[in-house]
Amino acid sequence: MISAVDVQRRTVTNGDVSLAVFETGNPEGEPIVLVHGWPDTHELWQYVVPQLSHRFRVISYDTRGAGESTVPARVSDYELAALAADFYAVIDAVSPDAPVHVLAHDWGGVEVWEALATEDAASRVASFTVTSGPNLDILMYWVRDRLRRPTLSNLAGPLEQGVASYYTYLFQLPWLPELVLRRVMAGNWARFLGLFDGLDPARVKSAATIAEDMANGVNRYRANIARRLIRSQPKPTTVPVQVVINARDRAVRPGGYDDYGKFASQLWRRTIDSGHWSPISNPDDLVRATVEFIDMLSGSDPSTELAEGRVSYSGE
Repeated sequence: MISAVDVQRRTVTNGDVSLAVFETGNPEGEPIVLVHGWPDTHELWQYVVPQLSHRFRVISYDTRGAGESTVPARVSDYELAALAADFYAVIDAVSPDAPVHVLAHDWGGVEVWEALATEDAASRVASFTVTSGPNLDILMYWVRDRLRRPTLSNLAGPLEQGVASYYTYLFQLPWLPELVLRRVMAGNWARFLGLFDGLDPARVKSAATIAEDMANGVNRYRANIARRLIRSQPKPTTVPVQVVINARDRAVRPGGYDDYGKFASQLWRRTIDSGHWSPISNPDDLVRATVEFIDMLSGSDPSTELAEGRVSYSGE
């Protein structure tokens, strides 16, 4: 593991928001930025960082509302446009002259998808590996498309995802989610992940701020879920994207990835035998997938299985 003395902490600002940014690894290596989801902090990557550090400059940060970063008070402050702006503020600070590789999980992936919709994304992001972090616009496009053609097979996927997303509806309620998360879930999070995700609870090392991180993070759901359900506008990206599908993910079901090739012109997919929290349960698989993808794109490892695994939209 990387020790505390090996980590450089800095603060990056985006307007009124201060983001705690942490850097370690090879100072001469390519930069790779790790973006966590809910209810985590940069500490989510504790099993991933040591495996990347010998080769890459590894940068992680606490997203707004989590860990050591600013906690905005308004729900609107957690809209995806603001989260994407935070991401760009970080990468512009840590790598102003070269594009970065990105590995993201859960809401970290959701917000980076939003960032990839900008016109200059391809000049700022060299590759994007995402796990359990859906593109909300493409997901809603997929739902509406299947509902317009209501066969049994078309309805099965959206129904399965709708059931899996039950908690996102509960998070729309006022104050009650925060109360339950602070008083019940935070103190039992490792045990819950053991039951929900099938991972070893001993591997779960939550941040000291987890109770507040859980409660604050609910605003992500309130600011974005209903809006994207009602009005989604998928935007194309030319950034090379690798979707790592967790086969046993009980929150983000595999069917929802079916239409990604319509909007990502360079898309690869890989499935690993993992639940939702693969950065904790399967860090080796996640690191291997990320590094092989980067190597394949650079041409340094043309024999990798990904070279024949490109996904393209067939127009069906």
